[in-house]
Amino acid sequence: MKKRSKAREVAVQMLYLKDLNADATPTSIHATISEELADKDSQQFAWILFSGVMEQRASLDEKIVQIAQNWSLSRMAPTDRNVLRLGAFELLFTDTHYRIVIDEAVELARRFGNKQSGQFVNGILDKLVPAQKREAGEVAPPEVE
Repeated sequence: MKKRSKAREVAVQMLYLKDLNADATPTSIHATISEELADKDSQQFAWILFSGVMEQRASLDEKIVQIAQNWSLSRMAPTDRNVLRLGAFELLFTDTHYRIVIDEAVELARRFGNKQSGQFVNGILDKLVPAQKREAGEVAPPEVE
């Protein structure tokens, strides 16, 4: 597994933990990220994703609910909800190519969700891609390790 893919996996696990356990502290989450990822760059990337989602969570949730017609966040599986938050954050607040973001999110959804999770996540994130990212280019560059 690529380093950034593993970092995303750990970040979504920490988002899931925080979602289901409001008492989880940033310190304990940061420590867990450090335990799970040996590489400092991966640790930093996972923490940026986790903390960024937490900082933007209200606005991310609002955007997800607007797109996911007839779905409230509470009705979504916790894994799907947190994969969507992570993907939405990367789409809206990072320079990562949108195709990479969606591919990675779909893989996380398939890995941690149910049979329909990949399609569900793909459909919502595809609608969240900012127009300027879509217009910037169709070909996704290979993701840096």
